[in-house]
Amino acid sequence: MKKLSALILALVAQSAFAQSAPATPESTAAQLLDPAKVVDIAKDPKAALAAMVNMMDPATSIIVMQKLMDPATFTKMAQAGMSPDILKAYAGLLDPNMYTKWLAASMDPNFYTAAITPMLNPNMYTKMLAAPLDPRVLQMLAAPLNPNMYTNWAMAPLAPANMNLMMAPLNPNLYTQWAGAAANPATYGTWGNFINPASYGNIANPFAGFIPVPAK
Repeated sequence: MKKLSALILALVAQSAFAQSAPATPESTAAQLLDPAKVVDIAKDPKAALAAMVNMMDPATSIIVMQKLMDPATFTKMAQAGMSPDILKAYAGLLDPNMYTKWLAASMDPNFYTAAITPMLNPNMYTKMLAAPLDPRVLQMLAAPLNPNMYTNWAMAPLAPANMNLMMAPLNPNLYTQWAGAAANPATYGTWGNFINPASYGNIANPFAGFIPVPAK
């Protein structure tokens, strides 16, 4: 029984966490503001750890706040929400391979070490204390005094990107793309094999022995 448990542990831990995926505050902020990509953080322990480390850096929060003051950010979020890519992204949460990765990470001490290490870094706390005096923060505090900000928001509904977004529901190609993504087995990861006709092509016909083969 012990040998079997050790074998199962070895199989599950073969994809054990080794090192966090490279990411920057800019890339993490962009991922958090993209409805189709933010779910990738939950699907991969490496991506989750990289996002956690960057979220501890005040630079990430500053970048997110800066982008939220720009109406173009909400346009991009709406565009991503209407794209069939969002179906592919959230359908990935049904893939059992994702849970296997998290199970392997939960049994890997390197995962916990990598998660705790940033909390023991005094530079991280120094950045947090200095964040209120960051020039980008001071610029955001002064933004309400800038009339250009209100002009950008007032003109946002007339921006070409927003006009195209409002007309998108009238485009039949949008629904064709969604139907194609919904019918594509690759959208559902491992579970897609159950709706893929090719998966059943190699199954032996149980009645083959009763069907006479014509002589040549």
